[in-house]
Amino acid sequence: MTELILISDTHCLHKDLHLPAGDILIHAGDFSSRGREHEIVDFLNWFSSQPHQYKILIAGNHDFLAERNPKAFRSLIPKNVIYLEDSGTEIQGIKFWGSPITPWFYDWAFNRRRGAEIKSYWDLIPNDTEVLITHGPPFGFGDLTFHQDQVGCRDLLEAVKAIKPKLHIFGHIHEAYGISKTDNIIFVNASNTNLQYQLVNPAIKISI
Repeated sequence: MTELILISDTHCLHKDLHLPAGDILIHAGDFSSRGREHEIVDFLNWFSSQPHQYKILIAGNHDFLAERNPKAFRSLIPKNVIYLEDSGTEIQGIKFWGSPITPWFYDWAFNRRRGAEIKSYWDLIPNDTEVLITHGPPFGFGDLTFHQDQVGCRDLLEAVKAIKPKLHIFGHIHEAYGISKTDNIIFVNASNTNLQYQLVNPAIKISI
């Protein structure tokens, strides 16, 4: 078994987060507040120093530098951190795929219009993906807002249903933190902060 430690939406509060031991540490985006370079450098220094053998990272809608100046952002990433942006990696025989894309919401980073535009990104996900990491949730899983609206992406849900990964990790909707399961797929909203951007939710450990 491989132990995955799942975190998301730490928004510059990473140093106050307790991380359990595990094999692979995964952050599902929104590690910064406004995507400023000094925020990102501080986070990456912390993230890369964690004792987990492997560390996987995707960006989120707050992490502006990753989209506005990808060359500069990538130059900051330590060698022991795996950054996924509509790309994949294989670790210990497990196939991962990560994407920062979320449905359009005001003018945040990595926003795409619902429908054909956003679907084109989900069409890139390989059929043999076992662990899917997206910043935003699929429709109906970990996507219920404070106003009781389900805001997840329907096209992402259709992709997940077709691919059937063992695990789908995301964040973005802070108030929907938690784990759910259907059709042998585990869905994890790993948001560590609440609506008030307070660090209240612990890291989640999943074994696969």
